[in-house]
Amino acid sequence: MNSLETILSVNQLTGGYSARRPVLHDLNFQLKAGEMVGLIGLNGAGKSTTIKHILGLMSPHQGEVKVAGVTLNEAPERYREAFAYVPETPVLFDELTVEEHLRLSGMAYNVNEADYDRRVNELLAQYQMIPKRKAFASHLSKGMRQKVMIMSALLASPPLFVIDEPFLGLDPLGIRSLLNQLVEVKEQGAAILMSSHILSTVEAYCDRFIVMHQGRIVAQGNLDAIRESAGQGIGNGSLEDAFYSLVAGGEV
Repeated sequence: MNSLETILSVNQLTGGYSARRPVLHDLNFQLKAGEMVGLIGLNGAGKSTTIKHILGLMSPHQGEVKVAGVTLNEAPERYREAFAYVPETPVLFDELTVEEHLRLSGMAYNVNEADYDRRVNELLAQYQMIPKRKAFASHLSKGMRQKVMIMSALLASPPLFVIDEPFLGLDPLGIRSLLNQLVEVKEQGAAILMSSHILSTVEAYCDRFIVMHQGRIVAQGNLDAIRESAGQGIGNGSLEDAFYSLVAGGEV
């Protein structure tokens, strides 16, 4: 995959639940192959609404979203198979086992049998879930349910990962495993959009950042670009410092 290839393109996106009162206002950003981008903002900034538009759960009032070069209307199957989503709250089928969830994901994304067996065994080991492979989802803790969602996404290996607050409920080993996996899939050419309130982790792992406030993008770019937008100057302060300057006038 060409590292300059645009995987996700959001162009002049305005949208929300009511056409008369849009939540999002003229959003413009892109993700290229081989980069991880942090989507950050206060509660109510519009992050979840943005993600819903990317997933195709909401239709833009204006503008468009393209994944792998197509809009949802142009090529629904190609659009949907080009991303995997890990939500903040795990959504599983209570009557299916861990292994059956992984099998379902493998079938949905047409993972060939040899790759499926290898990847499943690797993921179960990495997330300390081998003893739980035959467990029903209804018997899993929230952290384990989240691990199933993460493993299902990683098994699919699409060009784009959309990850919303992935660390909630994970133990320290689970967090480390996820971060290591994200670095690995990024190096293999995937684009990753990660929304998280843990700004220190976002700063350490993301190549660029999109800062949202009140439904608008108030800054985007690498850390120096965010610092500059916050009036801090290049090389001065953390992402957290710049973030608070941008969204709260420097007040926590």
